[in-house]
Amino acid sequence: MKQKVLKKANKPINWDNVNQRLEAARASSEKGIREPGGETAKGILKERARLLSLEPEGKASSGEHFEVVEFVLSQERYAIPTEYVREVYPFDDCTPVPCTPPFVLGIINVRGRILSVIDLRQFFGLPEKGLSDLNKVIILHSDELGFGILADSVTGLRNVRTDDLQPSLPTLTGIREEYLKGVTRDRVTVLDAEKLLLDRGLIVHEDV
Repeated sequence: MKQKVLKKANKPINWDNVNQRLEAARASSEKGIREPGGETAKGILKERARLLSLEPEGKASSGEHFEVVEFVLSQERYAIPTEYVREVYPFDDCTPVPCTPPFVLGIINVRGRILSVIDLRQFFGLPEKGLSDLNKVIILHSDELGFGILADSVTGLRNVRTDDLQPSLPTLTGIREEYLKGVTRDRVTVLDAEKLLLDRGLIVHEDV
């Protein structure tokens, strides 16, 4: 018996036969992957549909975005769309203009162009504070008009989703509400720059 086992163990391996079996097994496996059947196919298709229905991570679900300059007035956060902002200019000094409303701080010369500077704190009835090196002038412009608004400080740029804007807040009343575009979820008041630029009462011409 032992001699027969040894003889069987020493029998030469048919490598052609082994390779044929391996090839058949590989082909069968690939076919199963390419052509799933029955419940397997339904499961794969269902999972594909689920993944396609998901939104890419970090992508907004809906609504358009617009960029704003965010700034501070009397410890409150405001913003204005950048499409109406020509530049942010350092506030050094301005020339007072007689016979103008209290909210007109004066006029400045920006590279040969005379622009009025509006103090929105007075215009909106907000508490005033002294001027400092942090003050900036945000120069607004349209096709025909332009003026600057004084900011206590400018905090930077950000994107705002239109459909995230709330119409107003209980604390925003009076004239501030008239120039309101909306309020973000983190309570930044976005001003309507177009309305500000269309208000002729805010424009001070150099011949005043």
